[in-house]
Amino acid sequence: MSERRMTPEQVAAFCLNLPGAREDYKWGGVRVFSVAGNKMFAVLDLAGAGLSFKVADELFLGYCDRPGIRPAPYLARARWISMAPPYPMGREELCDLLQRSHQLVVKRLPKRLQVGLLQG
Repeated sequence: MSERRMTPEQVAAFCLNLPGAREDYKWGGVRVFSVAGNKMFAVLDLAGAGLSFKVADELFLGYCDRPGIRPAPYLARARWISMAPPYPMGREELCDLLQRSHQLVVKRLPKRLQVGLLQG
C-alpha cells in the first residue's frame, strides 16, 4: 500500500515549520526555503515543475538512480536532487529528507548560528 504523497503546498508548510526557516521568492517564480538568512535547503518551483533539495553526499547517486529523481539543475555538484510532482516518495520519506537537508545546511553554519537550529 503506497503512502499518501505530499502536495507542493504541504511541502512548503513543512519547510517553513523547520527551526529558523524562512521563505523568499526568487528567479521569477521560485520559492526558496533557507536558514540563517540565505543558506538554501529547498527550492520549490511555483509553476509546479519541481522540488529540489540537498541530500548527504553518500546518498546522492542512490537517489539519482531512483525513477522520478534526478540531479538538480545548477545544484547537482552540491549534491542536490530534483523531482516533479507527484513526488516519487511518500510523505514520511520526503519529510525526513527535507529535514535532513535543513540539518545538513545548519551543520555547515558557524557554531554561533547553529544555536536553536540543530535538531536531535
